[in-house]
Amino acid sequence: MVGMMTRLRSVLYTSFLLTTLCTARVAVYAAGPAVPNADKSQTHGWAIAIHGGAGESEWEHMDAATESAYHDSLAKALAVGSAVLKGHGKALDAVEAAVKVLEDDPLFNAGRGSAFAADGKNEMDAAIMDGATLAAGSVADVEFTRHPISLARAVMEHTPYVMMVGPGADEFSRAQGLEQQPPSFFFTEMRWQEFAAIMRASGRSVPARPAGVGPGPGPTASAASSEAHGFTHRFGAVGAVARDSEGHLAAATSTGGMQGKMPGRVGDSPLIGAGTYASDRSCAVSGTGVGEYFIRLTLARQVCTLVEQGQTPQEAADRMIHSELPALKGGEGGVIVMAPTGEPVWSSNTLGMFRAKEEEGSGPEIHVK
Repeated sequence: MVGMMTRLRSVLYTSFLLTTLCTARVAVYAAGPAVPNADKSQTHGWAIAIHGGAGESEWEHMDAATESAYHDSLAKALAVGSAVLKGHGKALDAVEAAVKVLEDDPLFNAGRGSAFAADGKNEMDAAIMDGATLAAGSVADVEFTRHPISLARAVMEHTPYVMMVGPGADEFSRAQGLEQQPPSFFFTEMRWQEFAAIMRASGRSVPARPAGVGPGPGPTASAASSEAHGFTHRFGAVGAVARDSEGHLAAATSTGGMQGKMPGRVGDSPLIGAGTYASDRSCAVSGTGVGEYFIRLTLARQVCTLVEQGQTPQEAADRMIHSELPALKGGEGGVIVMAPTGEPVWSSNTLGMFRAKEEEGSGPEIHVK
């Protein structure tokens, strides 16, 4: 009798298992075949955007040859940043790589080709921020580091600080083994002639040319060169924002500052929350423009706050750039913005902004005018 009951329980249990398995198979079949990463909320296509500054006179006087040169430079920087992301690299590495290319390009006001303070020296600023951890690093008024953006990252990763400035930052750069260069490396004749014209227009004397640069062209040649070029880079910056395949964000900004500024002046680029900000919860932002107004508005962080409150990245950027910024007399500039999903966006209230972007699955998009 006990044996019969045991066999009956076994038959019933086997029947229950078969019924359960069949039901599960029917449910899976009805739902369709499994597709990897089918849940869009769990996928993160990589994307990157860069900028090379915003302004007015550049676009008023730009000829075809100059436009082509800027286009090629932006394309090169974008390709370097995109290559990092295509190889499943980090957003932080991508923005640093792209900005380093722009720092080496004398067309842009960052690194080589930086603007000059009133004493004739280059004082360079940079910042970088990791959206995954909110870790950030920045430097201001550095004179000898070839890539200020890499020094900003070293501050973030190898000190307990967020910001270092002046001689202390330069000394830390040397201790970190970062490449150093003399003032003549950062000097470009084009930028010096812009600087000299601004100094004369404001009634200030033009200081001696940096050591190692050599004599410049004669007064007539200088005036002709400046007039033919037609550019006036009173301010500007370069920057990048990116999202990697893991969905993490990063932002980086670098600048040579404002032409003819008082020595020691610092703009928005190295100030976390003003010209640079990144958080995986909202967005990554890099700005360019008149730094004093970005600082007063903590503009980069405000863009992210608006995104957190439900605005789209484009709505948030446009509100700050086209409403809040120009409400302050003299407030002009632009931003690039990257969110955890979707394409990168940009907004500017100037005549133009050098900018470019690329997303996973699509080709590069570059805008000079």
